[in-house]
Amino acid sequence: MKGVYLDNGATAFPKAPGVVESMSKYLTSVGSNINRGGYDRSFEAGNVVLETRELLCELFNFHKSDNVIFTKNITESLNILIKGLLKPGDHAIVSSMEHNAVMRPLNSMTKHGVEYSRVNCNKYGELNPQEILNYIKPNTKAVIMTHASNVCGTIFDLKRVGKICKDKGLYLIIDSAQTAGFLDMDYKELNADAIAFTGHKSLLGPQGIGGFVISDDLAAKVDPFIEGGTGSVSDEEIQPEYMPDKFEAGTLNLPGIYGLNASIKYILREKVSAIREKELYLLKPFLEGLLNMPEINIVGKKDLSNRTAAVSIDIPHMDNAMVAYELSSRFGIMTRVGLHCAPSAHKTLGTFPRGTIRFSFSHFNTMDEVKYTLDAISKLLKDI
Repeated sequence: MKGVYLDNGATAFPKAPGVVESMSKYLTSVGSNINRGGYDRSFEAGNVVLETRELLCELFNFHKSDNVIFTKNITESLNILIKGLLKPGDHAIVSSMEHNAVMRPLNSMTKHGVEYSRVNCNKYGELNPQEILNYIKPNTKAVIMTHASNVCGTIFDLKRVGKICKDKGLYLIIDSAQTAGFLDMDYKELNADAIAFTGHKSLLGPQGIGGFVISDDLAAKVDPFIEGGTGSVSDEEIQPEYMPDKFEAGTLNLPGIYGLNASIKYILREKVSAIREKELYLLKPFLEGLLNMPEINIVGKKDLSNRTAAVSIDIPHMDNAMVAYELSSRFGIMTRVGLHCAPSAHKTLGTFPRGTIRFSFSHFNTMDEVKYTLDAISKLLKDI
């Protein structure tokens, strides 16, 4: 059976060329920790970690490699930033399209006297940045916002959001899970204070590695989430305040960093703009094909403007889960079905609690796979 992977919004597959080889090199030829050995292999690993920080600086147009922090995923990054920054009496602003990686830690913080406001988006998942002004309070400390919806692919105008935050003295924390590696992201143009990222989606790296870039000002305000050994100032029993040690207690995922090193080199070599162009090139005929199927509702935007290469559909007279199962079992087409860890987004889009079937493309997909998928959906509409 033909296998067509269209679940890149959850995790990218295949990974970038060189990822497996780089990880294998570490595991078979290096193997040592960093900051904890005075020998060549430890120094080699340390140099790769530093180089990967510098590559991320290049990717995000960020200025300080010491302030590139590694975590195991973007969820951990967002937890560190949210729980480390917000204190009792603080207020934050989010959109109605947020993933649970933002909403769950934020709701947890309400038990400790933190409050938040949710700016409503429209039925296409679009945010009007000016509406943020209506929610700013004297105790507002931060705007925490996704760059693009993981459900329908709508991209937010975070440059305008960042300008508002800068003018009002608010921190801007960006969830780039769906955009890092798909959109050219300029930390300075966005007026961001922190950008959280994950390695395994559009950065085309392995699972288990993520992180964030953070300004000196915000880093000074965020308490570390995990404390312990860093290989530095080992004579003291308190966590170092300097970067990156403040947020990197314990052994890092070095195989993951080696893999991420290779994937970012690939992305920078191929260019983010070319990757985005290829994905939207594939998405265009897919959207056009869906629009010719009256039984299907395309959720969110129905064109290529301001969107990623992820599209969700709802088939009102069918069970979406059954359709996704049939696509997989009969045609080998792999999608994501359900609420995508974003119930607030589905409520905004009018698809709660049914959820949607999400198709998310990679530039490694082909036009033949697009046509095959459209043919498979058409057959299912007739058969089920």
